[in-house]
Amino acid sequence: MMALATTGKALGDPDTYAISPAIKRYTLMDLGFTKTKNGGFQLARSLDPNSPFTAAPKLKMMVSADLSAFQLSVTTGNGLKAIDIFKTAATSDNVVQYHYILAELIERSVLVKTN
Repeated sequence: MMALATTGKALGDPDTYAISPAIKRYTLMDLGFTKTKNGGFQLARSLDPNSPFTAAPKLKMMVSADLSAFQLSVTTGNGLKAIDIFKTAATSDNVVQYHYILAELIERSVLVKTN
């Protein structure tokens, strides 16, 4: 697992993101983030647009306890390995769902697009 950083992107994503200066703890909780043992926040969302219960790729995001750094990745269904959903047409539905979730994070001032 990579270290938390001030900017980041998922494997294969042409866009880079950063933590929004307007980020709030309650917004993270509102969006389904859970608190980790060290006080940080974690989100894991299925990228299957039809069912959140299948073993589809997942969007995983960690935010530091002080809200200054984060990590973003797309993993296999079991969450163990980072994968690139942008390189094949077979995962185009997953890419659409990925962009939908990130658009919500941007709209709610959790992330900002840096490019």
